[in-house]
Order: sequence, then structure tokens, then C-alpha cells
Amino acid sequence: MRLLRWVLALFGIGVAVAAGAALLASSWLSSEMARPGPFAEDTAFKVERGTYFGSLVSELSAAGLIENPTAVKIYARLNGLEAQTKAGSYRFPAGASAAAILETIISGDVSLLRLTVAEGLTTAQILILIEASDLLVGPLPADQPAEGALLPDTYFFEEGTSRVDFLRLMADAQIELMNAAWPQRSPLALVETPEEAVILASIVEKETGQASERDLIAGLFNERLRRGMRLESDPTIIYGVSKGMPLLNRQGNRRTLYRSEINRRTDWNTYQIDGLPRTAICNPGRAAIEAVLNPPETDYIFFVADGTGGHKFARTYAEHQQNVRAYRRYERQEIARERAGS
Repeated sequence: MRLLRWVLALFGIGVAVAAGAALLASSWLSSEMARPGPFAEDTAFKVERGTYFGSLVSELSAAGLIENPTAVKIYARLNGLEAQTKAGSYRFPAGASAAAILETIISGDVSLLRLTVAEGLTTAQILILIEASDLLVGPLPADQPAEGALLPDTYFFEEGTSRVDFLRLMADAQIELMNAAWPQRSPLALVETPEEAVILASIVEKETGQASERDLIAGLFNERLRRGMRLESDPTIIYGVSKGMPLLNRQGNRRTLYRSEINRRTDWNTYQIDGLPRTAICNPGRAAIEAVLNPPETDYIFFVADGTGGHKFARTYAEHQQNVRAYRRYERQEIARERAGS
């Protein structure tokens, strides 16, 4: 009995020691994982697909993001986290703890870059923008996307995204928008295919001086089509001349259209052809497409710039001519002011 009591006593001491050691180990591990990281600036880090956890921890240590890789490995093993990390580009705030870094990589909360493509750019202009961006990698695709096939918007994407994939992202967004919007179009809309909707929306986009006028301009062009009138849109002339690039004079300054260009028949000049141009003249935004698919009823069929970025609308040609004369007076006054100021 005495021996048994000694054995039990020693066993109790062993259990207590083991429990104390486990408690100390747990406290040490928690402390190591919660310790602020050794890096003083926000740092980007990429986890490649298929990276084993041990290699990942070594890379984090080599990058100066964690101080104790052994603690990270033990913590992950004890909590069954080794197989839960996700590939992607991450950005860790300065001094992030090992626990915070591991949690971010497991959650897949990747750091995204942002690039905005403005409405109304031609495909050629978008390609110039994308080629110049240092947020994307790789060359442009060999085949240029069709005019109007890309949806302008603000896009978020991972670091390392290629230019080819970014353009595919824009094209897929255009398809997704049209697949959702086309079945919901108004019976008033006269466009007969999604392609025609994009073409007309591209004209509306280029004619829109103020967003508040977009629906009215869409309705006006829809009414012209209903009456069998030509659209007579200046941007369609410009596209036929320069594929949408600004028209410049010999001094390199922007210029207005020449009479010879207005009279020149191209596949886009809606002063010379009936109906819609052969292709879109730019890449219209979401609002312009939705305006064309849901045009308001209107009896306006003419409009001209008012000199303030907007337009004056008219129901009759006589009223339109009055608006044109008013705009010509405005132009002459502006020219006189410029000359007086110089």
C-alpha cells in the first residue's frame, strides 16, 4: 500500500508537471503568434498555387514577415490549418502578427488592384491604356477585340493579372450585362439584336454631354429610327474618318469637321447612310446600353449643343434652326472673348 501511494504520488506529480509544461507551451505559442511582425511597411506577398505549407512558411520568413517559423508550423499543425491556405496576392499591414498573416492567407482575402476604363473610349484607346498600365503583365493579345465588345467600368483584379486576362474580364462583363438586360428590354426599343443595341448605345455615349440627358438622347435616336430618319450623328462621321481618334489640324489642335468629311460616305457616317453604322463607334458604358434598351417616349427629333456641355432639343426643324442660330451666336461671342483676352 505504501508503494502504491508513492507510485500514485509520483504519477500526480508527473501529470502536474506535464500540465504545467503544456500550459507554458500553449502560452508561449500564443505569445509568438500574437507578437507584432518584424516589418515596418505594408508588404505585398504572393502565394503560388500548389505551394506546400512548409515552403510557404519558409518564404514568409525569408520575406521578413514572420520571426518564428517553427511556432507557425506548430500552431498550424495543432489547429489543422496546413491544408487550408489559398493562393493569391496579399498585402499585409505593417507589423501584422503571424496569426493575422496566417488568418488572411487561410481566408483568401487577397489584395486587389484597381483599374478604371472610362466610358466612350474606342477599343484602340482602351488597348493603349491597358498597354501603358504597370498594374498588368504580359503583352496585348494578337487579335484586337471588336469595337463595342468591352464594358467600361472600374475593375478589381489580383496582382500578376495579364493584359489578355484583363481584356477577357471586360468582354465577359459585357456579355453578362447584355444577357441580363436584353430579355428585359422595353417594347419601345427598336434595336433588333444585342449587337444593334451596342452600336446605338455607342452613339448615345459619344453624344452625351451630360449624364442627365442620356435617356432623352436615346429616346430621340429611337424616335428617328421609328420615323425612318437618318441619325445624323457627328461622332459617326469622326469614326469613319479617324476611327474615333480626335481630329487635329496642321498645328496639332483639335478641329471641327470639314464639309468634305460630312459629305463623305463611309460605313459609319449616319449623315450619308440609313439606319445604324456597320459597327459600334466606341465602347459604351452600362448606363448608355440600358438607356437604349429602355428608351423613353419622346417627340424630340433634333438636338444641338448649347455651349454649356448640354444640348437644346427640338420637335420641329424650324425650332431646331433657331437653336442652331443661338449656338452660332454663342460661338461667335466666345471667339470674340478669346480674341479680346489675348
